[in-house]
Amino acid sequence: MDFNVNVRFEGLTTIERKLDALTAAAARILAKETDMAGELDALKAQVSQNTTVIGSAIALIQGLKAKLDAAGTDPAALAALSAELGAQDQALADAITANTPAA
Repeated sequence: MDFNVNVRFEGLTTIERKLDALTAAAARILAKETDMAGELDALKAQVSQNTTVIGSAIALIQGLKAKLDAAGTDPAALAALSAELGAQDQALADAITANTPAA
């Protein structure tokens, strides 16, 4: 003699739906976390690059000051410094343009 007993809890279906919803929400959170991690890595790289550019600009300004101090009021030394700076103008402008993000 076989007995089959089927017991159905109405609350079980509701619990399963809620678990499915929680699982889906957790998956969305993990996906967003992954996206944010990638964005953070890109931001870190940009900060590093900016730090390098800022360091280069500081070195340039300090070097310029030293050259101006060394030239003093000597017209020939000032003219040579002016020519040197003029030759580097376009390279500096190109570097700034290349490393400035679009607005």
